[in-house]
Amino acid sequence: MPITSTDTPTDLPDMPAPRVREFAARSIAGGLALLLGLLGLLVGAGLVAAAVPVTATGIKATLIAVGALVAIGACFAMAGLNMVAPGEARVVQLFGRYRGTIRTDGLRWVNPLTTRSKVSTRIRNHETAVLKVNDAYGNPIELAAVVVWKVEDTAQATFEVDDFLEFVATQTEAAVRHIAIEYPYDAHDEDGLSLRGNAEEITEKLAIELHARVEAAGVHIIESRFTHLAYAPEIASAMLQRQQAGAVVAARKLIVEGAVGMVEMALTRITEQDIVELDPERKASMVSNLMVVLCGDRAVQPVLNTGTLYQ
Repeated sequence: MPITSTDTPTDLPDMPAPRVREFAARSIAGGLALLLGLLGLLVGAGLVAAAVPVTATGIKATLIAVGALVAIGACFAMAGLNMVAPGEARVVQLFGRYRGTIRTDGLRWVNPLTTRSKVSTRIRNHETAVLKVNDAYGNPIELAAVVVWKVEDTAQATFEVDDFLEFVATQTEAAVRHIAIEYPYDAHDEDGLSLRGNAEEITEKLAIELHARVEAAGVHIIESRFTHLAYAPEIASAMLQRQQAGAVVAARKLIVEGAVGMVEMALTRITEQDIVELDPERKASMVSNLMVVLCGDRAVQPVLNTGTLYQ
């Protein structure tokens, strides 16, 4: 999910400060450079062709040499042309030094002595494999997550890490494992966070930790979500029984609270409307019978009393 929380965890990894930041490289529109390069090739070819009918050896050699140099220079100049597609960038280096990034799409021209490496700036997905870890209570659980991210600083992505794709994958797995061991699958107390009961809060903390881990590589985390969360197979049946028992206890508690209220209401109305006067023993018997009827999980069989109230 998007990073919006102000409750930043205090145990985030301390990544080193980046040594390089992205800035725009010096480049010109490639159409003019392409036109001049083609013109240079034509001039060079024309000089070589003009030297063919010349009989003077010196002039002929000079024309051929100049034509060849012009053609070679034109080819060398056109080596600086780059085609940049939308969602891509070119990281420019000159003799090992970073000289900027080309983000303008289309045909661009830069110094032909430079080297240009392509970096995709499109939005990407990374889904982790199903990881098996122990939660905060030591119970083995399985979980997986998907992360939506993109390269925000091409210079950091190129020079701060060896392979930013592998770096994002490794740091995502590390963050998921760290979050899993910090919180239980199910919280025993109502105030504690749990992976299953507080998915929104946990995924927000995951996004914050991921952002701290990959920021040094120039990567921006757009969203993160858990795609799989379950107990490990070896304890799944036992935990299911525990969850069922908890549900039964909660249901019984609700039934008892409702039954007590109904009995109290019945006794109050009998007293207020003076339907019948009950002594403490008869009240206790009535309460017992009503609780059995209201709290029982089976249909009751009524017993008719054909005598007096005390028989």
